Amino acid sequence: MNNPYDDQQHLRAVDAGDMLSHIDAFADQLQNAWDLSQTLPLPDSHRTPRQIVLCGMGGSAIGGDLAAALISTSSPVPWSVVRGYDIPAYVSGPETLVLASSFSGNTEETLAATEGALHNGTRLLALTTGGKLADHAAAHGYPLWQFDYVSQPRAALGWSFGLLVGLAHRLELAPNLDRDLADAITLLREHQAQYAWDVPFDENPAKGGASRLVGRLPVVLGSGMFEVIARRWKGQLNENAKTWAGFEGMPEANHNMVVSVGFPAAHDISLSALFITSPQYDHPRVQLRHQLTCDMCQENNILAEIFRPAGDSALAQMLHAIQYGDYVSFYLALAYHADPTTIEPIVRLKDKLAQHP
Repeated sequence: MNNPYDDQQHLRAVDAGDMLSHIDAFADQLQNAWDLSQTLPLPDSHRTPRQIVLCGMGGSAIGGDLAAALISTSSPVPWSVVRGYDIPAYVSGPETLVLASSFSGNTEETLAATEGALHNGTRLLALTTGGKLADHAAAHGYPLWQFDYVSQPRAALGWSFGLLVGLAHRLELAPNLDRDLADAITLLREHQAQYAWDVPFDENPAKGGASRLVGRLPVVLGSGMFEVIARRWKGQLNENAKTWAGFEGMPEANHNMVVSVGFPAAHDISLSALFITSPQYDHPRVQLRHQLTCDMCQENNILAEIFRPAGDSALAQMLHAIQYGDYVSFYLALAYHADPTTIEPIVRLKDKLAQHP
């Protein structure tokens, strides 16, 4: 097959779980999550936290990272993310708001961390579709933000992040979130018209972006809020396209990773470096570092390119970068004949873990 991107029969055969429909629905997810978030319970006791800590894994944790990055320039309230079973000692007391986020409600790391937060006397709020986490919230009487969406967790980022944007708005952690989200959703729908599957390869930037990654190991680089996006791209490439990928934070990568450029030379032609940067929201020196590092990669036969997201607000640029990366990972899955929905290695690993309670 010369063109795996535009063949409808190939699409149906590979995308048996219809991952494409969830990527297409990203803007709708965000809108629905926002609308729901404005109606869900938020007691007065939860409205003035000294710090916010989100406990989650995978797509749920990424939602927390995105929210933390979004409010970091406007809110004095620190927001951190715990990925794992144990919570730090500083996560304690009623002035700490712990957000337990698990799409299924059965993520064992999140459940363990939530139990630890309860033991430490924090305020709790659960975000989930149900499962053990919903039962835990009901049993212990803390607010439950429950939503209904059927997909793989990573395909519900519009929900997991959209609810957090709505929460941040209600907690007054950042200004103009309602306006910024509305503008961002309009932007996403405009760009979806460019990235959608029925837009042919020659006119589709996301299909072109995927084609340049075929046979290469991608490394995604970003700074600040875009370091979170780089991590999202890496995860989507792993899970959707079933390919190795890495991510690096900038400018930190200029103090270690850059030394490896060109060594071993035989591997350079199998690498791709993707730089996410913004003239509006990256420090000018970081922008320069992106360009110079990209140039160094190209000089050493590493395929390197810079992606600059569209949009006026930080939220719009974050969401556009996520949208583009999701489509690229999907089209790369088509090129690799890889079902973008299935995650058999994760399922097998969970089955093995279940044998050791």
